[in-house]
Amino acid sequence: MHLFLFPVYDASNKSSHIFNTSEVLRIMSMFTGWNIPDSETFGPYELLNFTLLDPYRNVIPTSPSSSGVSPGALAGIVLGAIAGTVTLSAIVSFIILRIYLRDYRKISKKRHSSKASLKIDGVKDFSYAEMALATNNFNNSTQVGQGGYGKVYKGILADGTVVAIKRAQEHSLQGEKEFLTEIELLSRLHHRNLVSLTGYCDEEGEQMLVYEFMPNGTLRDHLSAKSKVPLSFATRLRTALGSAKGILYLHTEADPPIFHRDIKASNILLDSNFNAKVADFGLSRLAPVPDDEGAAPAHVSTVVKGTPGYLDPEYFLTHKLTDKSDVYSLGVVFLELLTGMQAISHGKNIVREVNVSYQSGMIFSVIDGRMGSYPSDCVEKFLNLAMKCCKDETDARPSMADVVRELETIWLMMPESDTKTTDRMSIDHEKTVSSPSSSSMVRHPYVSSDVSGSDLVSGVIPSITPR
Repeated sequence: MHLFLFPVYDASNKSSHIFNTSEVLRIMSMFTGWNIPDSETFGPYELLNFTLLDPYRNVIPTSPSSSGVSPGALAGIVLGAIAGTVTLSAIVSFIILRIYLRDYRKISKKRHSSKASLKIDGVKDFSYAEMALATNNFNNSTQVGQGGYGKVYKGILADGTVVAIKRAQEHSLQGEKEFLTEIELLSRLHHRNLVSLTGYCDEEGEQMLVYEFMPNGTLRDHLSAKSKVPLSFATRLRTALGSAKGILYLHTEADPPIFHRDIKASNILLDSNFNAKVADFGLSRLAPVPDDEGAAPAHVSTVVKGTPGYLDPEYFLTHKLTDKSDVYSLGVVFLELLTGMQAISHGKNIVREVNVSYQSGMIFSVIDGRMGSYPSDCVEKFLNLAMKCCKDETDARPSMADVVRELETIWLMMPESDTKTTDRMSIDHEKTVSSPSSSSMVRHPYVSSDVSGSDLVSGVIPSITPR
Protein backbone atom coordinates (compact mmCIF):
# COMPACT_ATOMS: atom_id res chain seq x y z
CA MET A 1 0.00 0.00 0.00
CA HIS A 2 1.06 3.58 -0.53
CA LEU A 3 1.14 5.91 2.46
CA PHE A 4 0.51 9.64 2.23
CA LEU A 5 1.26 11.99 5.11
CA PHE A 6 -1.10 14.82 5.95
CA PRO A 7 -1.19 17.74 6.06
CA VAL A 8 0.05 17.92 2.47
CA TYR A 9 3.35 19.74 2.04
CA ASP A 10 2.84 23.21 0.63
CA ALA A 11 5.88 24.11 -1.53
CA SER A 12 4.94 27.81 -1.53
CA ASN A 13 5.22 28.00 2.21
CA LYS A 14 8.13 25.82 3.29
CA SER A 15 7.89 26.86 6.90
CA SER A 16 4.49 25.27 7.58
CA HIS A 17 2.47 22.10 6.97
CA ILE A 18 5.32 19.70 7.47
CA PHE A 19 6.17 17.21 10.25
CA ASN A 20 9.27 17.70 12.32
CA THR A 21 12.00 15.06 12.51
CA SER A 22 10.82 13.39 15.70
CA GLU A 23 7.30 13.03 14.36
CA VAL A 24 8.47 11.46 11.09
CA LEU A 25 10.67 9.03 13.01
CA ARG A 26 7.74 8.19 15.32
CA ILE A 27 5.52 7.44 12.35
CA MET A 28 8.22 5.26 10.80
CA SER A 29 8.73 3.34 14.05
CA MET A 30 4.97 2.87 14.44
CA PHE A 31 4.64 1.19 11.07
CA THR A 32 7.84 -0.79 11.50
CA GLY A 33 6.59 -2.36 14.72
CA TRP A 34 2.90 -2.54 13.74
CA ASN A 35 1.56 -5.79 15.23
CA ILE A 36 -1.41 -7.13 13.25
CA PRO A 37 -2.71 -10.54 14.38
CA ASP A 38 -2.70 -13.06 11.52
CA SER A 39 -6.15 -14.01 10.23
CA GLU A 40 -7.78 -15.52 7.15
CA THR A 41 -8.45 -11.99 5.89
CA PHE A 42 -5.11 -10.28 6.53
CA GLY A 43 -1.64 -11.45 7.35
CA PRO A 44 1.17 -11.85 7.86
CA TYR A 45 2.28 -8.20 7.82
CA GLU A 46 5.77 -7.09 6.91
CA LEU A 47 7.13 -3.63 6.15
CA LEU A 48 9.08 -3.95 2.92
CA ASN A 49 10.03 -0.31 2.47
CA PHE A 50 9.37 3.14 3.84
CA THR A 51 10.05 5.59 1.03
CA LEU A 52 9.82 9.29 1.87
CA LEU A 53 9.66 12.00 -0.76
CA ASP A 54 10.44 15.66 -0.44
CA PRO A 55 10.60 17.37 1.93
CA TYR A 56 11.18 14.21 4.01
CA ARG A 57 13.69 12.58 1.69
CA ASN A 58 16.48 13.26 4.18
CA VAL A 59 14.20 13.13 7.21
CA ILE A 60 14.28 16.94 7.47
CA PRO A 61 17.67 18.36 8.33
CA THR A 62 18.00 19.42 11.92
CA SER A 63 20.46 21.58 13.76
CA PRO A 64 23.85 19.98 14.25
CA SER A 65 24.02 17.87 17.35
CA SER A 66 26.95 17.41 19.65
CA SER A 67 27.30 13.82 18.62
CA GLY A 68 27.70 14.69 14.96
CA VAL A 69 25.36 11.91 13.88
CA SER A 70 23.61 12.74 10.62
CA PRO A 71 19.79 12.59 10.43
CA GLY A 72 19.97 9.70 7.91
CA ALA A 73 22.26 7.71 10.21
CA LEU A 74 20.03 8.53 13.16
CA ALA A 75 16.99 7.21 11.28
CA GLY A 76 18.91 4.06 10.40
CA ILE A 77 19.96 3.53 14.02
CA VAL A 78 16.40 4.04 15.25
CA LEU A 79 14.93 1.72 12.64
CA GLY A 80 17.62 -0.90 13.29
CA ALA A 81 16.98 -0.77 17.02
CA ILE A 82 13.25 -1.13 16.47
CA ALA A 83 13.75 -4.07 14.09
CA GLY A 84 16.11 -5.74 16.54
CA THR A 85 13.67 -5.28 19.39
CA VAL A 86 10.80 -6.73 17.36
CA THR A 87 12.92 -9.72 16.27
CA LEU A 88 14.12 -10.40 19.81
CA SER A 89 10.55 -10.14 21.13
CA ALA A 90 9.35 -12.58 18.47
CA ILE A 91 12.06 -15.11 19.36
CA VAL A 92 11.34 -14.89 23.06
CA SER A 93 7.59 -15.18 22.44
CA PHE A 94 8.14 -18.24 20.23
CA ILE A 95 10.25 -19.97 22.88
CA ILE A 96 7.69 -19.24 25.59
CA LEU A 97 4.89 -20.49 23.34
CA ARG A 98 6.69 -23.77 22.62
CA ILE A 99 7.32 -24.38 26.31
CA TYR A 100 3.67 -23.63 27.06
CA LEU A 101 2.37 -25.92 24.31
CA ARG A 102 4.69 -28.75 25.39
CA ASP A 103 3.45 -28.54 28.97
CA TYR A 104 -0.13 -28.20 27.76
CA ARG A 105 0.13 -31.34 25.62
CA LYS A 106 1.49 -33.32 28.57
CA ILE A 107 -1.36 -32.15 30.78
CA SER A 108 -3.88 -32.68 27.98
CA LYS A 109 -2.68 -36.23 27.32
CA LYS A 110 -2.98 -37.12 30.99
CA ARG A 111 -6.44 -35.61 31.03
CA HIS A 112 -7.30 -37.58 27.87
CA SER A 113 -6.43 -40.90 29.39
CA SER A 114 -8.24 -40.29 32.64
CA LYS A 115 -11.40 -39.18 30.86
CA ALA A 116 -11.28 -42.02 28.36
CA SER A 117 -10.78 -44.60 31.09
CA LEU A 118 -13.81 -43.28 32.92
CA LYS A 119 -16.11 -43.08 29.91
CA ILE A 120 -15.34 -46.19 27.88
CA ASP A 121 -16.09 -49.69 29.06
CA GLY A 122 -14.96 -52.84 27.33
CA VAL A 123 -12.19 -51.10 25.36
CA LYS A 124 -8.61 -51.50 26.57
CA ASP A 125 -6.42 -48.46 27.19
CA PHE A 126 -2.98 -49.49 25.89
CA SER A 127 0.23 -47.76 26.85
CA TYR A 128 2.68 -46.47 24.28
CA ALA A 129 5.22 -49.01 25.51
CA GLU A 130 2.78 -51.85 24.78
CA MET A 131 2.20 -50.58 21.25
CA ALA A 132 5.92 -50.19 20.61
CA LEU A 133 6.58 -53.71 21.90
CA ALA A 134 3.77 -55.17 19.77
CA THR A 135 5.23 -53.66 16.57
CA ASN A 136 8.95 -54.01 17.31
CA ASN A 137 9.10 -50.27 17.89
CA PHE A 138 6.96 -49.60 14.80
CA ASN A 139 9.41 -51.34 12.51
CA ASN A 140 8.75 -50.87 8.80
CA SER A 141 8.48 -54.63 8.39
CA THR A 142 5.29 -54.58 10.48
CA GLN A 143 3.59 -51.90 8.40
CA VAL A 144 0.63 -53.30 6.44
CA GLY A 145 -1.03 -50.15 5.16
CA GLN A 146 -1.14 -46.39 5.02
CA GLY A 147 -3.84 -43.77 4.54
CA GLY A 148 -4.66 -40.13 5.16
CA TYR A 149 -4.99 -40.77 8.89
CA GLY A 150 -1.58 -42.42 9.23
CA LYS A 151 0.11 -45.81 9.05
CA VAL A 152 -1.33 -49.21 9.95
CA TYR A 153 0.88 -51.82 11.63
CA LYS A 154 0.43 -55.50 12.36
CA GLY A 155 1.06 -56.00 16.05
CA ILE A 156 1.22 -58.94 18.44
CA LEU A 157 0.08 -58.15 21.96
CA ALA A 158 1.60 -59.66 25.08
CA ASP A 159 -1.14 -62.30 25.23
CA GLY A 160 -0.44 -63.35 21.63
CA THR A 161 -3.44 -61.58 20.09
CA VAL A 162 -2.74 -60.32 16.56
CA VAL A 163 -4.09 -56.80 16.00
CA ALA A 164 -4.00 -53.95 13.51
CA ILE A 165 -2.69 -50.70 15.00
CA LYS A 166 -3.65 -47.50 13.20
CA ARG A 167 -1.19 -44.80 14.26
CA ALA A 168 -2.09 -41.18 13.54
CA GLN A 169 0.49 -38.95 11.92
CA GLU A 170 1.47 -35.97 14.02
CA HIS A 171 -0.14 -33.40 11.74
CA SER A 172 -3.41 -35.35 11.64
CA LEU A 173 -3.95 -35.62 15.39
CA GLN A 174 -7.54 -35.06 16.33
CA GLY A 175 -8.72 -32.92 19.18
CA GLU A 176 -9.53 -34.45 22.55
CA LYS A 177 -13.28 -34.40 21.99
CA GLU A 178 -13.11 -35.86 18.47
CA PHE A 179 -10.72 -38.65 19.46
CA LEU A 180 -12.83 -39.74 22.43
CA THR A 181 -16.00 -39.52 20.36
CA GLU A 182 -14.57 -41.85 17.73
CA ILE A 183 -13.52 -44.39 20.35
CA GLU A 184 -16.92 -44.25 22.04
CA LEU A 185 -18.65 -44.64 18.70
CA LEU A 186 -16.62 -47.70 17.71
CA SER A 187 -16.97 -49.27 21.16
CA ARG A 188 -20.75 -49.39 20.71
CA LEU A 189 -20.69 -51.17 17.33
CA HIS A 190 -20.83 -54.95 17.52
CA HIS A 191 -21.64 -56.80 14.31
CA ARG A 192 -20.02 -59.65 12.42
CA ASN A 193 -19.64 -57.43 9.33
CA LEU A 194 -18.00 -54.51 11.13
CA VAL A 195 -14.36 -54.50 12.17
CA SER A 196 -14.28 -54.48 15.97
CA LEU A 197 -12.26 -52.10 18.12
CA THR A 198 -9.90 -53.79 20.58
CA GLY A 199 -8.53 -50.69 22.26
CA TYR A 200 -6.68 -47.43 21.90
CA CYS A 201 -3.52 -45.62 22.96
CA ASP A 202 -3.48 -41.96 23.93
CA GLU A 203 -0.18 -41.00 25.50
CA GLU A 204 3.34 -39.82 24.67
CA GLY A 205 1.76 -37.41 22.17
CA GLU A 206 0.38 -40.36 20.20
CA GLN A 207 -3.14 -41.34 19.15
CA MET A 208 -3.64 -44.95 18.05
CA LEU A 209 -6.62 -47.20 17.46
CA VAL A 210 -6.26 -50.96 17.86
CA TYR A 211 -8.51 -53.23 15.76
CA GLU A 212 -8.93 -56.93 15.16
CA PHE A 213 -6.47 -58.02 12.48
CA MET A 214 -7.87 -58.92 9.03
CA PRO A 215 -5.34 -61.27 7.40
CA ASN A 216 -6.78 -61.09 3.88
CA GLY A 217 -6.44 -57.33 3.63
CA THR A 218 -8.78 -55.07 1.71
CA LEU A 219 -11.32 -55.92 -0.96
CA ARG A 220 -9.49 -53.49 -3.25
CA ASP A 221 -6.35 -55.64 -3.01
CA HIS A 222 -8.24 -58.70 -4.26
CA LEU A 223 -9.88 -56.81 -7.13
CA SER A 224 -6.55 -55.47 -8.32
CA ALA A 225 -4.96 -56.92 -11.42
CA LYS A 226 -1.99 -57.79 -9.22
CA SER A 227 -4.08 -60.23 -7.18
CA LYS A 228 -2.75 -63.76 -7.66
CA VAL A 229 -6.05 -65.51 -6.84
CA PRO A 230 -9.05 -63.61 -8.29
CA LEU A 231 -12.33 -63.85 -6.38
CA SER A 232 -15.13 -65.95 -7.88
CA PHE A 233 -18.51 -64.33 -8.55
CA ALA A 234 -20.05 -66.24 -5.63
CA THR A 235 -17.40 -64.85 -3.27
CA ARG A 236 -17.93 -61.35 -4.62
CA LEU A 237 -21.67 -61.65 -4.15
CA ARG A 238 -21.19 -62.90 -0.59
CA THR A 239 -18.83 -59.97 0.06
CA ALA A 240 -21.46 -57.56 -1.24
CA LEU A 241 -24.12 -59.09 0.99
CA GLY A 242 -21.92 -59.00 4.08
CA SER A 243 -20.95 -55.37 3.46
CA ALA A 244 -24.58 -54.37 2.95
CA LYS A 245 -25.55 -56.14 6.17
CA GLY A 246 -22.92 -54.24 8.14
CA ILE A 247 -24.05 -50.89 6.75
CA LEU A 248 -27.70 -51.74 7.32
CA TYR A 249 -26.82 -52.33 10.97
CA LEU A 250 -25.31 -48.85 11.12
CA HIS A 251 -28.41 -47.29 9.57
CA THR A 252 -31.09 -49.15 11.52
CA GLU A 253 -29.77 -50.79 14.68
CA ALA A 254 -26.86 -48.71 15.96
CA ASP A 255 -28.01 -46.41 18.74
CA PRO A 256 -28.08 -43.72 17.53
CA PRO A 257 -27.93 -44.65 13.82
CA ILE A 258 -24.76 -43.82 11.90
CA PHE A 259 -23.93 -42.67 8.37
CA HIS A 260 -20.54 -44.13 7.42
CA ARG A 261 -19.65 -41.46 4.80
CA ASP A 262 -16.53 -43.22 3.47
CA ILE A 263 -17.58 -46.59 2.07
CA LYS A 264 -15.10 -47.83 -0.52
CA ALA A 265 -13.36 -51.04 -1.57
CA SER A 266 -10.28 -50.24 0.52
CA ASN A 267 -12.48 -49.84 3.64
CA ILE A 268 -14.01 -53.30 3.26
CA LEU A 269 -11.68 -55.85 4.83
CA LEU A 270 -11.63 -59.64 4.52
CA ASP A 271 -10.90 -61.97 7.42
CA SER A 272 -9.20 -65.38 7.20
CA ASN A 273 -12.45 -66.92 5.90
CA PHE A 274 -13.09 -64.11 3.40
CA ASN A 275 -15.95 -62.67 5.45
CA ALA A 276 -16.41 -58.99 4.62
CA LYS A 277 -16.14 -56.39 7.38
CA VAL A 278 -16.65 -52.66 6.99
CA ALA A 279 -13.90 -50.56 8.57
CA ASP A 280 -12.67 -46.99 9.11
CA PHE A 281 -15.30 -44.87 10.81
CA GLY A 282 -13.14 -41.76 10.97
CA LEU A 283 -15.58 -39.73 8.85
CA SER A 284 -18.79 -41.26 10.21
CA ARG A 285 -21.58 -39.00 11.40
CA LEU A 286 -24.46 -39.69 13.74
CA ALA A 287 -27.79 -39.74 11.96
CA PRO A 288 -30.41 -37.19 13.06
CA VAL A 289 -32.51 -38.37 15.98
CA PRO A 290 -36.29 -37.87 16.32
CA ASP A 291 -37.53 -34.86 18.27
CA ASP A 292 -40.15 -34.93 21.03
CA GLU A 293 -42.90 -35.42 18.46
CA GLY A 294 -41.12 -38.36 16.84
CA ALA A 295 -40.11 -36.50 13.67
CA ALA A 296 -36.49 -36.58 12.49
CA PRO A 297 -34.76 -34.77 9.63
CA ALA A 298 -33.89 -36.99 6.69
CA HIS A 299 -30.37 -35.60 6.41
CA VAL A 300 -27.41 -34.11 8.24
CA SER A 301 -26.05 -30.85 6.89
CA THR A 302 -22.27 -31.12 6.91
CA VAL A 303 -19.18 -30.26 4.93
CA VAL A 304 -18.46 -32.65 2.08
CA LYS A 305 -15.98 -35.36 3.02
CA GLY A 306 -15.25 -38.71 1.48
CA THR A 307 -13.30 -40.25 -1.38
CA PRO A 308 -13.58 -39.05 -5.01
CA GLY A 309 -15.40 -41.58 -7.14
CA TYR A 310 -17.55 -42.76 -4.23
CA LEU A 311 -19.17 -39.44 -3.33
CA ASP A 312 -22.93 -39.13 -3.64
CA PRO A 313 -23.46 -36.38 -6.30
CA GLU A 314 -26.46 -34.92 -4.47
CA TYR A 315 -24.55 -34.79 -1.19
CA PHE A 316 -21.68 -33.11 -3.01
CA LEU A 317 -24.00 -30.41 -4.36
CA THR A 318 -26.29 -29.84 -1.38
CA HIS A 319 -24.08 -30.84 1.59
CA LYS A 320 -27.03 -32.95 2.80
CA LEU A 321 -25.75 -36.32 4.05
CA THR A 322 -28.35 -39.15 4.14
CA ASP A 323 -28.46 -42.92 4.35
CA LYS A 324 -28.77 -42.91 0.56
CA SER A 325 -25.28 -41.37 0.40
CA ASP A 326 -23.94 -44.65 1.78
CA VAL A 327 -26.13 -46.53 -0.71
CA TYR A 328 -24.46 -44.67 -3.58
CA SER A 329 -20.96 -45.43 -2.30
CA LEU A 330 -21.81 -49.10 -1.84
CA GLY A 331 -23.21 -49.16 -5.37
CA VAL A 332 -19.81 -48.04 -6.64
CA VAL A 333 -18.22 -50.91 -4.68
CA PHE A 334 -20.70 -53.30 -6.37
CA LEU A 335 -19.54 -52.02 -9.77
CA GLU A 336 -15.95 -52.63 -8.70
CA LEU A 337 -16.86 -56.19 -7.71
CA LEU A 338 -18.41 -56.79 -11.12
CA THR A 339 -15.82 -55.10 -13.33
CA GLY A 340 -12.59 -55.14 -11.33
CA MET A 341 -12.17 -51.48 -12.30
CA GLN A 342 -11.31 -48.73 -9.82
CA ALA A 343 -13.82 -46.03 -8.95
CA ILE A 344 -11.70 -43.49 -10.83
CA SER A 345 -8.81 -44.54 -13.04
CA HIS A 346 -6.98 -42.49 -15.68
CA GLY A 347 -9.72 -39.88 -15.57
CA LYS A 348 -12.49 -42.44 -16.16
CA ASN A 349 -15.38 -42.72 -13.72
CA ILE A 350 -16.65 -46.27 -13.21
CA VAL A 351 -20.32 -45.23 -12.99
CA ARG A 352 -20.12 -43.36 -16.27
CA GLU A 353 -18.21 -46.15 -18.03
CA VAL A 354 -20.70 -48.84 -16.97
CA ASN A 355 -23.66 -46.67 -17.97
CA VAL A 356 -22.17 -46.12 -21.43
CA SER A 357 -21.64 -49.88 -21.89
CA TYR A 358 -25.15 -50.63 -20.67
CA GLN A 359 -26.78 -48.14 -23.05
CA SER A 360 -24.77 -49.50 -25.98
CA GLY A 361 -25.86 -53.08 -25.25
CA MET A 362 -22.29 -54.14 -24.43
CA ILE A 363 -22.71 -54.51 -20.71
CA PHE A 364 -21.08 -57.93 -20.43
CA SER A 365 -17.97 -56.52 -22.08
CA VAL A 366 -17.04 -54.73 -18.85
CA ILE A 367 -17.53 -57.73 -16.55
CA ASP A 368 -14.28 -58.85 -14.93
CA GLY A 369 -13.16 -61.94 -16.86
CA ARG A 370 -10.81 -62.99 -14.05
CA MET A 371 -13.66 -64.31 -11.91
CA GLY A 372 -14.20 -67.20 -14.33
CA SER A 373 -17.59 -68.61 -15.24
CA TYR A 374 -20.68 -67.09 -13.69
CA PRO A 375 -24.50 -67.34 -14.00
CA SER A 376 -25.39 -64.51 -16.37
CA ASP A 377 -28.87 -63.96 -14.90
CA CYS A 378 -27.41 -63.43 -11.41
CA VAL A 379 -24.73 -61.11 -12.74
CA GLU A 380 -27.31 -59.11 -14.65
CA LYS A 381 -29.52 -58.70 -11.57
CA PHE A 382 -26.51 -57.71 -9.47
CA LEU A 383 -25.49 -55.17 -12.11
CA ASN A 384 -28.99 -53.67 -12.28
CA LEU A 385 -28.97 -53.32 -8.48
CA ALA A 386 -25.59 -51.59 -8.55
CA MET A 387 -26.80 -49.13 -11.19
CA LYS A 388 -29.92 -48.34 -9.15
CA CYS A 389 -27.72 -47.58 -6.15
CA CYS A 390 -25.64 -45.20 -8.27
CA LYS A 391 -28.52 -43.06 -9.51
CA ASP A 392 -27.80 -39.34 -9.28
CA GLU A 393 -31.14 -38.61 -7.61
CA THR A 394 -31.40 -39.66 -3.97
CA ASP A 395 -35.04 -40.74 -4.22
CA ALA A 396 -34.28 -43.02 -7.19
CA ARG A 397 -31.93 -45.18 -5.12
CA PRO A 398 -33.12 -48.16 -3.06
CA SER A 399 -32.84 -48.16 0.71
CA MET A 400 -30.15 -50.29 2.31
CA ALA A 401 -32.87 -52.72 3.44
CA ASP A 402 -33.98 -53.09 -0.19
CA VAL A 403 -30.36 -53.66 -1.22
CA VAL A 404 -30.02 -56.51 1.28
CA ARG A 405 -33.30 -58.09 0.14
CA GLU A 406 -32.25 -57.98 -3.49
CA LEU A 407 -28.84 -59.48 -2.74
CA GLU A 408 -30.47 -62.30 -0.80
CA THR A 409 -32.76 -62.93 -3.75
CA ILE A 410 -29.78 -63.16 -6.10
CA TRP A 411 -28.03 -65.50 -3.68
CA LEU A 412 -31.07 -67.81 -3.78
CA MET A 413 -30.73 -67.94 -7.56
CA MET A 414 -27.09 -69.01 -7.45
CA PRO A 415 -26.19 -72.58 -8.52
CA GLU A 416 -25.70 -74.87 -5.55
CA SER A 417 -22.21 -75.84 -6.70
CA ASP A 418 -21.07 -72.20 -6.56
CA THR A 419 -22.52 -71.51 -3.12
CA LYS A 420 -21.06 -74.69 -1.65
CA THR A 421 -17.61 -73.75 -2.91
CA THR A 422 -17.97 -70.34 -1.34
CA ASP A 423 -19.31 -71.78 1.90
CA ARG A 424 -16.13 -73.76 2.47
CA MET A 425 -14.27 -70.47 2.83
CA SER A 426 -16.23 -69.58 5.97
CA ILE A 427 -15.85 -71.34 9.30
CA ASP A 428 -18.70 -69.22 10.61
CA HIS A 429 -21.05 -71.04 8.26
CA GLU A 430 -20.53 -74.33 10.08
CA LYS A 431 -21.59 -72.72 13.35
CA THR A 432 -24.93 -71.64 11.89
CA VAL A 433 -26.03 -75.14 10.79
CA SER A 434 -28.15 -76.63 13.54
CA SER A 435 -29.06 -79.81 11.64
CA PRO A 436 -26.71 -81.66 9.27
CA SER A 437 -29.69 -82.99 7.34
CA SER A 438 -31.00 -79.56 6.48
CA SER A 439 -29.69 -79.10 2.95
CA SER A 440 -31.48 -75.79 2.52
CA MET A 441 -29.57 -74.29 5.42
CA VAL A 442 -26.30 -75.50 3.98
CA ARG A 443 -27.02 -73.95 0.63
CA HIS A 444 -28.11 -70.54 1.85
CA PRO A 445 -26.07 -69.59 4.94
CA TYR A 446 -26.21 -65.86 4.19
CA VAL A 447 -29.98 -65.52 3.79
CA SER A 448 -31.83 -64.10 6.77
CA SER A 449 -35.49 -64.21 7.68
CA ASP A 450 -35.50 -60.43 7.80
CA VAL A 451 -33.20 -57.61 6.78
CA SER A 452 -32.00 -56.54 10.20
CA GLY A 453 -28.35 -55.70 10.25
CA SER A 454 -27.56 -57.75 13.35
CA ASP A 455 -29.10 -61.00 12.06
CA LEU A 456 -26.97 -61.95 9.09
CA VAL A 457 -27.55 -65.68 9.48
CA SER A 458 -30.86 -66.90 10.85
CA GLY A 459 -30.94 -70.42 9.45
CA VAL A 460 -34.37 -69.79 7.93
CA ILE A 461 -34.94 -69.26 4.23
CA PRO A 462 -37.55 -66.57 3.61
CA SER A 463 -40.09 -66.63 0.86
CA ILE A 464 -38.87 -63.89 -1.47
CA THR A 465 -40.35 -63.25 -4.87
CA PRO A 466 -37.73 -62.01 -7.33
CA ARG A 467 -38.53 -58.57 -8.70
